[in-house]
Amino acid sequence: MNVLRAFIAIELPSQLQDALEKQTARLRQSLGDDLVRWISTQNMHLTLKFMGNIAASHLEFIKQLITQSADSHSQFDLQISGIGSFPNSKRARILWAGIHAPAGLASLQKSLEAGTARLGYENEERPFSPHLTLGRVRQNIDPAGLQKIRTILDTIQLGHIGSARVDSIHLYKSELQTSGSVYTKLFSAPLKKNN
Repeated sequence: MNVLRAFIAIELPSQLQDALEKQTARLRQSLGDDLVRWISTQNMHLTLKFMGNIAASHLEFIKQLITQSADSHSQFDLQISGIGSFPNSKRARILWAGIHAPAGLASLQKSLEAGTARLGYENEERPFSPHLTLGRVRQNIDPAGLQKIRTILDTIQLGHIGSARVDSIHLYKSELQTSGSVYTKLFSAPLKKNN
């Protein structure tokens, strides 16, 4: 059976990628590559639904679901500001930039979650928390490394990084390679234009 790893996401426009790159440069420089495996800004996206392995035969159903969700949700603006870590600053595993968007974003995500559940995909257990993953803390770092991350996150505060109009959602294929994940856009659906 032909399977692929897939997720539904919002793509960041290039001007937002550039702003993010500039605003997080000091953070990347302060922490370096020994403590954190950084995500390329070209690979950053806002994941709405990670589905994992899907059968290629399900692609048409998933495309229909994405189109239906997009048709019933209007375009909106999102803003990126602030940084933090999951699960918390003492045990940082993921460094993120915050996303602020209207209720339409949460509604769109719920619509996709419900639709994929009807197709047999598991619901996400954690509540939706819109963010952009900046980097993943390397495994097996010592307590001094974790303390350094916490101190730097406390001292480098990022305010407003940028904002952009979201006008479509996308289905991506993710291929894991030694150099990191490679994302390929398989399908796009436009959101409703605001009147």
